[in-house]
Amino acid sequence: MNWRRWAAWGLTGAAAVAAVSLLFPSSDNDKTTPRNSVTQLSVPKPAEEQKLKQSMLKRDMTATERLSRMDARGHLRSLAASSSGGSIGDKLQRAARELQKDHKHFQAILWYDAKKGQTRQFRREDFKPDPAVSKQLNTYLGYAKKALSKSSSYESPSFPEKQPKYFIAAEPVKGKKQGIIAVMDIGILGRVQDHQNKNLRLIPYPKEGKFKVESVHADTLKDITVKTGHDNEKASHYYENEIVVTFHSKPTDEQMKQMLADISGKPPRKLNSTYIFRSDTMSMQQLKQYFQNKWKPKYIEPHYLYLTNETGDSIWDDPGSYYYEDDQVSDTQGTEETPEIPNDLLFSEYQWNLPIIETNRGWKLSKGSNDVIVAVVDTGVDLKHPDLQGRLLKGYNVINPDQEPTDDVGHGTHVAGIISANVNNGEGIAGMMWGGKILPVKALDQSGSGTTYSVAQGIIWATDHGAKVINMSLGNYADAQFLHEAIKYAYERDVVLIAATGNDNTERPGYPAAYPEVLSVSATDYNMQKASFSNYGDYIDVMAPGESIASTYPDNQYAALSGTSMASPHVAALAALIRSVNPDLKNTEVMDIIRKNVIDLGDKGRDKYYGYGQIDVYAALQAAGGSAAPLQFWPQSVQQKMDRAVERAK
Repeated sequence: MNWRRWAAWGLTGAAAVAAVSLLFPSSDNDKTTPRNSVTQLSVPKPAEEQKLKQSMLKRDMTATERLSRMDARGHLRSLAASSSGGSIGDKLQRAARELQKDHKHFQAILWYDAKKGQTRQFRREDFKPDPAVSKQLNTYLGYAKKALSKSSSYESPSFPEKQPKYFIAAEPVKGKKQGIIAVMDIGILGRVQDHQNKNLRLIPYPKEGKFKVESVHADTLKDITVKTGHDNEKASHYYENEIVVTFHSKPTDEQMKQMLADISGKPPRKLNSTYIFRSDTMSMQQLKQYFQNKWKPKYIEPHYLYLTNETGDSIWDDPGSYYYEDDQVSDTQGTEETPEIPNDLLFSEYQWNLPIIETNRGWKLSKGSNDVIVAVVDTGVDLKHPDLQGRLLKGYNVINPDQEPTDDVGHGTHVAGIISANVNNGEGIAGMMWGGKILPVKALDQSGSGTTYSVAQGIIWATDHGAKVINMSLGNYADAQFLHEAIKYAYERDVVLIAATGNDNTERPGYPAAYPEVLSVSATDYNMQKASFSNYGDYIDVMAPGESIASTYPDNQYAALSGTSMASPHVAALAALIRSVNPDLKNTEVMDIIRKNVIDLGDKGRDKYYGYGQIDVYAALQAAGGSAAPLQFWPQSVQQKMDRAVERAK
């Protein structure tokens, strides 16, 4: 039987994470006032869309490397702290070996004592770099040792330059001229690039015949050929007179005054140790040269420009932005609840997506319940990822029933982490649920695609095995009856079904998202604008963050990926939180609560670009949890969606 194939929806990139991850747009809590006007919304044309996708893919890779570096530093600090009295003891050796066992990207771990001139190495047996790489490796190891001799941290550039495979990091033992050095494998960047090329449809997907790089026209769905490599390398997608700078330590008041005088600038926005400077006279290149030469910061990069909205507005023009400063939250809404800030390593710097939908405030009302099972029908999940331990049920592999639902792509692991990565465990990311269980269902194969049959079977199996919510970050433009029957099967058994709409910037309905029984999710960026890649149309229900979302990735790593695939699990997690705070609600009631309690974007009320609006976790949980007043829903929302589907079919 020639089943249609279904694929994980594409993933695209976003604004520079380190620059904007802690900057949140204002929302004045007045759900009747639209934040964005649909009449001002610019939907990129296919050619412009491809440029954006190429640029965004690079940004996701940059963000992923940042996550890898930060995660590596965290582990090295733990190893340095575990060194017994600064000696090379059995405890340190066991810790290093255990780390390498589950974290294969730690190719070599070295203990170095500058005072004694001692080095001890824990090296993976399969780590055998070629001579050219070894020469660079030894050079950077020398720099790392010099840094440790001064009780300083160190990070090398990625190398080799043309095809980066490694970087070196070092962390000292506090107060001593000794510490830990690691040779880190960043092969994850190649995996993310391959992953994104497929899901962006920058190459044929699924792969058939001779390898080519192609894309799909957003309107006609006909293949259009694009050049290989970085054909958009010279595109200027950043603010020309702005620069993002991360210092090793906070500048003094006198230093800041000097910087602003030198660049003819205004006081910068501060995001932890990261600053965004704006000059009235200097270009980005001039600013970059100035800060590199005079201040030698830790990181420096352009302030990337997002091109969806052609008004050219900058975050500088939004006086009501949210941001973290010194681990506190500034919230222009003046909320009565203090948001919870978890200690997960990557949260404060990279997880902009949770505060912007009021997740932190929502945790005051519900952190989830282990009685609520969320099925992730996808490519499987990394069953050994430390940030998912205790969160995963046994699951099912539709592709190979005799095998575990292990993720061989990365997509499903990333989705699962957004929903329920362990929170407040001091490492990695924070999921939206502190409690709750993930039921991994592998319905897509190692290419990231599956048949209508496999997806339908996955939905049915998950329903029969206790799923209260099913997330489907997958889709196609074909209305397949067999899949619809599976959707109806789950819906009639009180399952809340959530699906991504797709990443082709088209109004064409994507399935299963367009089925009446499914809550469809499109993506917004950090400024609560429609993401350039995100599909739209009259079937869209709600929006959620979908650009450069940090989450778990196979082999105990973390990646920043983007797409409606990343937006959908935010809504699935919200549905699970609602069912945790009020288990008696029916699936239709849960869906209506999510639709009703949103931040209205675009034109007042529902529109085809933003649906009802962007989800608001706090407001939805308030509505679900127990106000004495009766709940209010959008009337006949499922019936209305059915009526629209009938109209489209005529």
